[in-house]
Amino acid sequence: MILRFVLNQWSQPSATPPGIRPGRRALCSAATDGRDPMTDLADLRLTPQRMAVLEVLRAADDHPTAAEVYERVRRTSPRIGSATVYRTLSLLVSTGRALELNLGNGAAARYDANTCRHDHAVCDGCGRAVDLDHPVPDGMVAEIARRSGFAITGYDLRFRGMCPDCQANSSDPARAAGGTGSQ
Repeated sequence: MILRFVLNQWSQPSATPPGIRPGRRALCSAATDGRDPMTDLADLRLTPQRMAVLEVLRAADDHPTAAEVYERVRRTSPRIGSATVYRTLSLLVSTGRALELNLGNGAAARYDANTCRHDHAVCDGCGRAVDLDHPVPDGMVAEIARRSGFAITGYDLRFRGMCPDCQANSSDPARAAGGTGSQ
């Protein structure tokens, strides 16, 4: 209820329409200590296997699962083991070089090399996740904090719906038309 009120109160037309970032996302370089977490790799012991995993994740724009990362890495490093891929993904997440996205509904975690503050839209049909490049309006987080009494330290928004491919293949006209569905 608070979020709906605040969204309505603070929503303003934007010069840039909300939506999916075109092409490959820019990687975030806003670490608090001034280093770029994706290029300053001095604290990682970068074996060829770890570098292969990092390169696959950097090149991905589809938020792959660990199994998908493994399959992609095997194209260039056929002898790599799945445990190495899983451990490397865990290391990248723990050191701030990747995000682990748990998108619910029992789906496998997905990984994102874009560590900048951003949100996602997730398809209820196929599980596809895309980055959204439309920040909340200035002042909204502060207003939510004031109204709720929480000291808000961050937020993650996840929108659910049907991707264009699933809409085109859907036999449910209401879902295919882009209805808002349940919340």
